Amino acid sequence: MRVLGIDPGIGRMGWGIVEGNGNRIKPIAFDCFETSSKLMVPERLDAIYKEVNRLIKEYSPDCLSIEDLFFQNNAKTAFVVGQARGVVLLSASQGKLPISVYTPLQVKMAVTGYGRAEKAQVGKMIKTLLVLKEVPKPDDTADALAVALCHIFSGKISKLT
Repeated sequence: MRVLGIDPGIGRMGWGIVEGNGNRIKPIAFDCFETSSKLMVPERLDAIYKEVNRLIKEYSPDCLSIEDLFFQNNAKTAFVVGQARGVVLLSASQGKLPISVYTPLQVKMAVTGYGRAEKAQVGKMIKTLLVLKEVPKPDDTADALAVALCHIFSGKISKLT
């Protein structure tokens, strides 16, 4: 199974493609897509839409996993990130990809075994689980890989029950 994991954002959108085959898990590609704060929101959303379409076309994932939004303080930020997340979901839907949504707690629990893990702990586990030379940077990239791994791990658990 090839999973496209997304950590949604308007300024930075982390993405990672992970492939799980039996007990083997390997990273295919990962990065962070950035939009300029000098652009208007509709232009930034268009750029995100085009990038997700490119990823789907280039890497042919079997599904998309995305992190659910969690904001305590800044409603304005939550609103614009929600718009970016909606564009990602639209792109995946148009690409006929099944979509799975995971909370930050679920992602951290799946990757570290502790739902309140710090970003540094998540990054170290991504490095270890995917046998990478270094922790993926920025954190958005590591988070996207964590979301993809969460989906792969969740699939394995559901097959056991």
